[in-house]
Amino acid sequence: MVRLEKVNGKNVWDILKLSVEDNQKDFVASNDVSIIEAFTTITNNGYAYPFGIYDDDTLVGFVMIGYDKDDYWDDAPKIADNNYNLWRLMIDKRYQKKGYGREAIKLTLDFIKTLPCGKAEYCWLSYEPENQVAKKLYESFGFEETGDMDGEEIIAKLKL
Repeated sequence: MVRLEKVNGKNVWDILKLSVEDNQKDFVASNDVSIIEAFTTITNNGYAYPFGIYDDDTLVGFVMIGYDKDDYWDDAPKIADNNYNLWRLMIDKRYQKKGYGREAIKLTLDFIKTLPCGKAEYCWLSYEPENQVAKKLYESFGFEETGDMDGEEIIAKLKL
């Protein structure tokens, strides 16, 4: 059974060992960068929820959720205001193409719908224009491109 587990002192080192294929490295930040961003967000009174993705006891990936924007995020897209963000999603190269990404998104959206940070109208995310696999996966959940960009990435949103 696929489940999410908060990043903690026991699993963080295994999460840091996860990786994607070389041709995917431009599509997602490394997990060490993501965990550092989560830490700095949380210590500055922001919201970040980093999770390991598990199939029973096997670690297969990493996902991170954010909410709103932080004071230091000068160029945050407007949609970040008071909305949830599927900030990061990666499935280790050994476990790709087995449905874990789809299951992780479902679990992530279920978590977001508990409104851990309060009400929001949308969950949003961004992805590289070249990442057609991610685009199709997100569209299958109802995410729609907004026409806006987050740096070089396309923004898509899902009404909660």
